[in-house]
Amino acid sequence: MALQFSVMKTPFRLDGRKALVTGGASGIGEATCRALAEAGALVTIADIDRDRARALASELGGAQVLVLDITDEEAVHAGVGAIEALDILVNNAGIGLVGGIEETSRADFEKLLRVNVEGMFLVTRAAMPKLLESRGTIVNIGSVAGLIGVKRRFAYCATKGAVVALSRQLAVDYAGRVRVNCICPGTVETPFVEAYLEKFHKHEKDKVRAELHARQPVGRMGRPDEIASMALYLCSDEAAFVTGATPTIDGGWTAA
Repeated sequence: MALQFSVMKTPFRLDGRKALVTGGASGIGEATCRALAEAGALVTIADIDRDRARALASELGGAQVLVLDITDEEAVHAGVGAIEALDILVNNAGIGLVGGIEETSRADFEKLLRVNVEGMFLVTRAAMPKLLESRGTIVNIGSVAGLIGVKRRFAYCATKGAVVALSRQLAVDYAGRVRVNCICPGTVETPFVEAYLEKFHKHEKDKVRAELHARQPVGRMGRPDEIASMALYLCSDEAAFVTGATPTIDGGWTAA
């Protein structure tokens, strides 16, 4: 009897698939754009920073730039509507805020809601018809702050909790048609963290940076490429049975 051999498939390939990544020009978004492009996806980098997005696109084969404020409903409708086809949506754009409830102004609270929750809603709603056509996938970037209470992060925890909840709800509504998952990172060493250190701890950056590293039981902050690798998996065929999941990637923070 003749032996039959099968060719091993390279895992986590996205060849020819079209992806949209919001907040894609820096940090976790940039790393995700790179990971998806390296896996063969054609990436649209959506960001308010035109220059940074263009610089990244020039490094990635077949990448496009969409200058986009995700809180602008008309701009989202027009920008996402102009994309011919879509297989993958990564909702990464977001902002943070330090402060407990007594330190949080209504204006700041509403700003976080607009960006972290309403912006995600607007982009997802605009993209859904295209994702339904392709039986595509959505990866939302949440946070451990959506799963546990983090000191002096009242508004941030509230909005990331909403991201976790809306991800699960979408997964239920669209089960079998569009997969929806939500990655919940711990503290990741990004420009987002550097901006926080510059604003709130300008004269003690090294001390506070060390504290942020120590907050994770493994003793360090995460790297953007580590979060991007999780996103790549969730976008791939290897994750076909994964929907409604909220995987943490946090150095053991939520296990401690």
